[in-house]
Amino acid sequence: MTPKPPKALKAYGALPGADTVVALGELGAWRPKLVATDLDGTLLNSAGEVTARTRAALEACWDAGIPVVGVTGRGPRLLDSVRVALDGRGIAVLAQGGFVVDLERDEVLRTVGLPRDEAAAVIARIEEVAGDLIVAVEDAAEQAQARGVADGPLRVQHGFNWPYPEPAHLLPRHEVLPEGSVLKAFLRSSTLGQDELLALAQQVVDPAQAEVTHAGLGFIEVLPPGITKATGLAIALERYGVGFGDVLVFGDMPNDLPMITAVAAAGGRAVAVANAHPAVRAATSAVTSGHDADGVARYLEALFLDGGRPNV
Repeated sequence: MTPKPPKALKAYGALPGADTVVALGELGAWRPKLVATDLDGTLLNSAGEVTARTRAALEACWDAGIPVVGVTGRGPRLLDSVRVALDGRGIAVLAQGGFVVDLERDEVLRTVGLPRDEAAAVIARIEEVAGDLIVAVEDAAEQAQARGVADGPLRVQHGFNWPYPEPAHLLPRHEVLPEGSVLKAFLRSSTLGQDELLALAQQVVDPAQAEVTHAGLGFIEVLPPGITKATGLAIALERYGVGFGDVLVFGDMPNDLPMITAVAAAGGRAVAVANAHPAVRAATSAVTSGHDADGVARYLEALFLDGGRPNV
C-alpha cells in the first residue's frame, strides 16, 4: 500500500516565530550520535510536510551514519504519515511514547494502554478541579488488533470539536471510553485554556497513576503512567546503543519537555524552534529558526555540513 502524505496538524493558538530565522553562529565541536525530533511544529512545516531542504538535511545525517528518530504525539492511526516523514527509516516513537515501532522491520517495540477504570478515575479527578470536560479517546484495543497500522476512527464525545478532517465515532460521554484499555485520552475544557487545564491536572494527578501533557492543540492528553517522549525515546536509544548524552533533540511543546530535559541532563544538546512554547524555551539553551523556516534543517546544516560534506 502506498503511504499517504503526512496530515497537516496545525496547533491551536500557534505561537509566533514559525517563520523566524535565527542566526546560529559557532556551534562548537560537539557532535551527536543520534538526532531525535518532534514532528508537528518542529520538523514539519505548517502544511504538515517535510520540505526539500529538511529532507536533504535528514539525508546528510543518514549518509553520515547518524540515525534520526521521529518522536511524536501522533497515534498509530497516523503511522503512514510518520513513515513518509521519516522516509521509512529507523525507529519512530508515537503516541507521546506509548507506541514505538521499527519502521524498517515493521516491528512494534512498545504499545501500552491505560485500563478503562483507571482512565475514568483520572478524568474524574481532573474534573473535580477543572469542571466538566469533553472527552475523546484513542482505543488501545483497536490499535493492537490492527498491528499498529490502525486507521480506525477515534472515539469522540459530541461537542469535542475534533480539529482534523478524519473519521471519528461521535458518541455520548458515557460511551466514549471503550471496554478495554485506551492508548490515550484527550480532554477539552469549554472555559480553560490548555495551559491552565494542564496546570490543574498536574496538581491532582499522581504520575504513578497517569501522565498528563499537551501538544499545543487546544486540549490536554492523559497517558498511561510512565509514558512520555523520554521513555519512548529510551527504547530507540537502547536499540541503537546510544545514550541520552549523545543525542541532539528538537522540540516545541510541553509534551517534548521530558525528552528535552532527559537529553540536557545527560549532557546532550536540546534545541527549541523559534515558535516553541515558553516552557520549552525556558528548558533549552539553544534556539533555531521556526518550523516554517526549516529550523531543524538549518541547525543540522550548521552542525554537520562543511562545504557540502558531513562534518562528523
